[in-house]
Amino acid sequence: MGKKILIVDDEPFILTLLVQTLEAFEEEGVILLKASNGEEALRLAQTERPDLVFLDVMMPRLSGYEVCQQIKEDADLNSITVILLTARGQETDRERAIDVGADEYITKPFDPDVIVQRAQKVLGIAL
Repeated sequence: MGKKILIVDDEPFILTLLVQTLEAFEEEGVILLKASNGEEALRLAQTERPDLVFLDVMMPRLSGYEVCQQIKEDADLNSITVILLTARGQETDRERAIDVGADEYITKPFDPDVIVQRAQKVLGIAL
């Protein structure tokens, strides 16, 4: 079964940027899934079981924190690697990310090379 990356952001520009950053993985058979809000992200996580989620924190309906916590509390989903992406870089934000089970926390603006490196590591794919 092919590997999957779920990309979640409510800002269309950031969503497009992340898709473009990760599109080289499609040549390796990785499926890129997209969501623009927390509810959609959680539904896709439950139905598609991605290997990796790049998850914006501040979103409508459900925040990235809430989505991450629900993924990590679900025995069927808790092996999914969740990397939170946020413009908020305060220590309290980092602590909350740890509390909800995030595997990593990257602040915006992010370096596309870092996004690719994290995906390579999680998926075990060298581009």
